[in-house]
Amino acid sequence: MGRKVNPIAIRMGINKIWDSVWYADKAQFPKIFAQDMKIEEKIRKTLKDAGVDQVQIMRSANKIEVLVSVARPGVAIGRGGEGIDKLQKEMKNMTKMDIEVKIKEVKKADMSARIIARTIAEGIERRQPSKLLMMSAKEKAMMAGAKGLRIWISGRINNASQARTIKTTAGTVPAQTLKADIDFAMDTAKTSDAGLTGVKVWIYKGTKTDYQEEE
Repeated sequence: MGRKVNPIAIRMGINKIWDSVWYADKAQFPKIFAQDMKIEEKIRKTLKDAGVDQVQIMRSANKIEVLVSVARPGVAIGRGGEGIDKLQKEMKNMTKMDIEVKIKEVKKADMSARIIARTIAEGIERRQPSKLLMMSAKEKAMMAGAKGLRIWISGRINNASQARTIKTTAGTVPAQTLKADIDFAMDTAKTSDAGLTGVKVWIYKGTKTDYQEEE
């Protein structure tokens, strides 16, 4: 069960909440959902150097509020706020709505599954050894306070002729315990010679029974 169901989706309403918070009727839902995906894609592409963890979208009648959690807020905001102002203007032109982008710092970037997965994927794209990247991420996460960790890398590892999966674990990752606070992320490394390499990361942060509790 733990490997077949998304660890975040199964905990919705228990200790996780949706990244997009709004309501729409059946006719408008596909349009707004597609717009949310474009907003997230644009933000992750523009702020990739800032280490984007989570993109939360809250909608009201005439306004969109986007809260972006990043590892390096100074890079995202830019000198004198230039970066964030430029991003807001581009988003307004794209959505044709009033949009406000807020930046929030991730307190422990080494315990963010999304940031770890992206860091490993970028390392693979730069031809760094997959096993070394995996072990380095594991060591940093456990030192940052993670209760457990699991990392899988799948593909033509180190340009091998046959695809395989390498795995590493540390501590415990209780996939079927609903009150367990598990952060999960997937990412893909794109290389010219070895094709696509998939990265999956599970981080167990401890027990959490309410999604409104502070991380």
